[in-house]
Amino acid sequence: MNILLAEDDVRLGELTAHLLKRKGGYQVEWVTQGDDVYEYAMASHYDVLILDWMLPGEEGVQICNRLRKDGYTGAIIMLTAKDAVQDRVIGLDAGADDYLVKPFEVDELLARVRAVGAVTLPRFRSKLSKYKLSL
Repeated sequence: MNILLAEDDVRLGELTAHLLKRKGGYQVEWVTQGDDVYEYAMASHYDVLILDWMLPGEEGVQICNRLRKDGYTGAIIMLTAKDAVQDRVIGLDAGADDYLVKPFEVDELLARVRAVGAVTLPRFRSKLSKYKLSL
C-alpha cells in the first residue's frame, strides 16, 4: 500500500513514516508543507493520505476539501491535535474518511490505515478495470 504522509513536525513525521514502513510494511512518501500535498496527491496514486490539519501554507482541511472536489478517490485520514467534536465534524465533512487525534497509538493508526485501505483499494481496482488496466 502506498501512503502519503503530510506532517510538518519533523520528529513526529520521521517516527510515523518509519513505523508505517517497519510495522506496516507500507511505502511512504512524506511532505512537510501544505502547499505540496495537493500536487503530490494528484500526481501519483496513493492508497491512503495521512493528513495533518495544521500544516504551513494550505491547511489540511482545505487540502482535503479541494482534493475531494477535484475527484481524488484515495482514502484520507486526518491526523491532528485538533480534538474538539466540531473539528472532527469539519474534517469529516471536508471529505476525510477517518479522523485520529494526536497523541495516538501506532497500532491504532495502522488499524485505521488497513480499514480505509480495504475500502479504497477495491475502488481503485474498479477504476482500473473500467479502462481495462490491472495491478
